[in-house]
Order: sequence, then C-alpha cells, then structure tokens
Amino acid sequence: MNRVFRIRHFVFLLTLALLFYSLTFSPTYQIARLKYNGGGDWYVSPTALSNLIRFCNKNIGTNLNEEEAMVEASAKDIFNYPLLYMTGHGNIIFNQQEATNLRNYLTGGGFLLINDSYGLKSFATREMKKIFPELEFIELPFDHPLYHQKFDFPNGLPKIHEHDGKSPQGLGIIYNGRLVCFMDIESDIGDGWEDPEIHNDPEEKRTQAFKMGANIIQYAFMGDGMKR
Repeated sequence: MNRVFRIRHFVFLLTLALLFYSLTFSPTYQIARLKYNGGGDWYVSPTALSNLIRFCNKNIGTNLNEEEAMVEASAKDIFNYPLLYMTGHGNIIFNQQEATNLRNYLTGGGFLLINDSYGLKSFATREMKKIFPELEFIELPFDHPLYHQKFDFPNGLPKIHEHDGKSPQGLGIIYNGRLVCFMDIESDIGDGWEDPEIHNDPEEKRTQAFKMGANIIQYAFMGDGMKR
C-alpha cells in the first residue's frame, strides 16, 4: 500500500513539475508572417523575425516562440497570433474574404506590422483601403508611445537601409483610438534584423533596428500602458 502511495505521489509531483515547466518556460505566443497573393515576395528576409524574437525574449522579457509561423490572410487560425508581420518588395492583393478576415482580426485586438523592404508602400496602402475604407494611414508623431517603450527614439524611426535618401517614416492606421497597423517606410528595419552577413549593416544600425522592433512588439502587446 505504501509503495502504491509513493508511486502515485511521485506521479502527482511529476505532473505538477511538468505543468510548472510548461507555464514557465514554454513560449506563450507566436508571431506569424502574412502570406499574400499578387506576386510580391512575402517570404523575403527569412532570418529577420527569429532574430528579432530572440532579441525581445532576452531584452524586454517576452516569451515568444523563436520560430515564426506562416498564415494566409483568409485563414481562420489568423486569430491565434497577436501580431502579423508583412514584408516584401512587390504587389499585394487581398480579395474580399481576406480583407474581411483581416478587418475582423485587427478590430478584434490583432496588430499588423508592415515592413516596406522597398516598393511595398503603394500596394500596401491600396490593399489596406479594402480593409479600412473609412481610414487613412497617418504619420505617427515622434512623441507617440510606440517610439518610447523600453527604448527611446526621440526622432522616430531609425534609418537602417539606404534606398533613395529619403527620411524614414512611421505610418499607422488608428481604429477607435487604437493603433492596429504600423508601416515603416524608408527605414527597412527588417533588413537590420537579418543575419549580419546578409547586408553587412554596421552593428550600430542592427542594434537600432532590433531596439525599434522590440518597441513595436512591446507596444503591440501592451499598448500605451507599457512605457519605459
């Protein structure tokens, strides 16, 4: 009888230990890359997100799965991911079903980060109009909380990758007072997240890109309530 009790007690303790481990160490969230139609290279910069996530887990206390997911705009499981990442250089097309699904996702608490790798802005702006026909992208002021989370960016977005000499801009779509979509242009912070040998960006630039990316993720998860 004592032996049976000891076995049951051991199994009970082991179960508690495994539960504690899963709650403490297992990643609680995953970020998804948005796959879109239209011919643009939605898959570009494959090392960027995982590198950013590792930086966030180390520096801002997140517990994110280091492997990115991939989700299509029409998928039901889009709601499993608190943040979607869209990037590329070319054309984007959302059909009506995809636009409706993305609107439901964004108005329901989701967040879309768009990184313009160069040439994406016009297509992204056009297609976001299908999702929010009543709204426009606006440039976020430098005092917006997104620029002042864990890391302080008093002059807004850093310039990471030079394309045509223009100043970087952070554009947002605000729905019912909440920033639901952020697009960086003339910055290409995603290039700064990639493995260092891909673009040979100076370490200072890469650090700026990671810090800005961490601010975006922190803001997307916590909103205005998580400042420095």
